[in-house]
Amino acid sequence: MKKQKSTDNLIAQNRKANHNYFIDETVEAGLVLTGTEIKSIRNRRVNIKDGYVRVRRGEAWLENVHISEYKEGNQFNQEPTRNRKLLLHKKQIAHLLGIQQEKGLTIVPLKIYLKRGFAKVLIGVGRGKKNYDKRETIRRRDQERDMQRLLKIR
Repeated sequence: MKKQKSTDNLIAQNRKANHNYFIDETVEAGLVLTGTEIKSIRNRRVNIKDGYVRVRRGEAWLENVHISEYKEGNQFNQEPTRNRKLLLHKKQIAHLLGIQQEKGLTIVPLKIYLKRGFAKVLIGVGRGKKNYDKRETIRRRDQERDMQRLLKIR
């Protein structure tokens, strides 16, 4: 059997998440969307910077993610910042519920991408960084960049 080539099209990425959190684990989840929302996602009109995931009544919800209205959608458009249900297995939802109740951990969206025509969101479990952790990360990244420059010159 041939393995199908996956075509992952990155739509939006939350770069601030890696700056503000130590990402411990990631989970891929599907999104429940309307027709005009998926068209806006395909047009790359998404902002996930302030988004987070909350578990309520046995369901996982993606909150505070802005998907712009589709221009030609007229009456079928939804509210841009409405809560969207995530498609996960019950065991995954139970695991996320335990993480949500633990102090110091948060669940944030890292990426939204298309996989075989379906919108997927990569969510990560993060521990908040302190200011000195952020400075250390920046310092380490600058040192690695300088080393790469020196190796490239020689």
